Amino acid sequence: MSDPLVTQLLAARQGGERLPGTAGDGLTRERIFAVQEAVVARLGPVGGFKVACPPGAAIIIAPIMARDIYPSPAVIDVPAAEEVGVELEYAFRLIAPVPDIGASDFEAQLRGAIELLPAFELVRSRLADPKGAGAALKMLDNQLNGAVVLGAPCRDWQQIDVTRANAGLILGDDIVLDGAARVPGGDAFATLCALVRALGDHCGGLRPGHVVITGSLNGLPWVTPPITAEAVIDGLGAVSMRLRAT
Repeated sequence: MSDPLVTQLLAARQGGERLPGTAGDGLTRERIFAVQEAVVARLGPVGGFKVACPPGAAIIIAPIMARDIYPSPAVIDVPAAEEVGVELEYAFRLIAPVPDIGASDFEAQLRGAIELLPAFELVRSRLADPKGAGAALKMLDNQLNGAVVLGAPCRDWQQIDVTRANAGLILGDDIVLDGAARVPGGDAFATLCALVRALGDHCGGLRPGHVVITGSLNGLPWVTPPITAEAVIDGLGAVSMRLRAT
């Protein structure tokens, strides 16, 4: 018998009724991951993962569908009345298999197996109240991932300090970020390492070509389409997208 939460999430993605806050009652981490796996089985393949390491709490892991990853500049259709979030992030892309997490030089090997990219995450939800939803319900909904837009990759990225960022972001006519930005967790690469150590074979595991996004440099501003987002991370590059109202 299929999980009713899976049925509800899939229906919501097709414009059906969104999940109420009560859907998060009694959710266990095991069931959340099982629902993620079931949704991926219907909508995959996976193109990557989003990750966060909140202090004092378990790591947050959510798959990103390959169909929802775009190169910059991107045009993404969004219903005119839908409120969405825009996040500028450090992203890593695997260019080689993940090294053995038990290796003494695991982190050094991982540094050589990735490239760094500027990225937008488009935050979209299948929840009735995404702003007020609890942590478990958000992770059930793939941590509110709607899309990822990737700028040009930097293969020789090791000279870039991903414990900090200096960046600019313009949303429509508004300057959202101009200068120093806080890196979630204090180190984007450390966040990637935490994901690799925790992920295992969940949703197929990490594979070459997969992208990992590591958290917002600009908080979570909510907007409605049509609107254009343009950003640059100093020393890394630019990324842009246009949200087209449908």
